[in-house]
Amino acid sequence: VQLQASGGGLVQAGGSLRLSCVASGRTFSNNAVGWFRQAPGKEREFVGSISWNGGITTYADSVKGRFTISRDKNTVYLQMNSPKPEDTAVYYCGSWMSSYRSTNSPRYWGQGTQVTVSS
Repeated sequence: VQLQASGGGLVQAGGSLRLSCVASGRTFSNNAVGWFRQAPGKEREFVGSISWNGGITTYADSVKGRFTISRDKNTVYLQMNSPKPEDTAVYYCGSWMSSYRSTNSPRYWGQGTQVTVSS
């Protein structure tokens, strides 16, 4: 499975931005998908995840109430509302082999898309 993340860019604090993650080569409709991010000088961190059918979503405390993950067919979205400068990072999507998020790292990764939030 190859994942392609897109939709990043420059956004003002308090605005909104939507990232997309598309799978190619093989569908990920039966797999859980997560969003992660990595800021300069920091380790990659978990942002949120969605189960195979969209029934279960989980979020990091830092984005809860502001970011929303959804999916349809072969695309998973990360809706970023009211972003803050501290949300600036490269955002990655990853797909697990399982239908629900597991404690292991995702098996497949996208290449990342830069999000910059200006104050």
